[in-house]
Amino acid sequence: MNRPKTGARRRAIYGRYAAVMMGALALASCVQIDTPDKPIEINLNINIRQEVVYRLDGDAKKLIEQNSEIF
Repeated sequence: MNRPKTGARRRAIYGRYAAVMMGALALASCVQIDTPDKPIEINLNINIRQEVVYRLDGDAKKLIEQNSEIF
């Protein structure tokens, strides 16, 4: 089996590490995090309206009228 030598493998790992670090350093100057001057305002104007409509056919209406003491 042909296994890579430990020195070559170690250099490849260090090379990748160096590339990641250089990329991170390049991006570090671009990103700025700043707090806002005034507080964040969340305005929740929500209107909830619910309409319930009961429609009874003629037979059900008559049954309710005849047995009004049940309801």
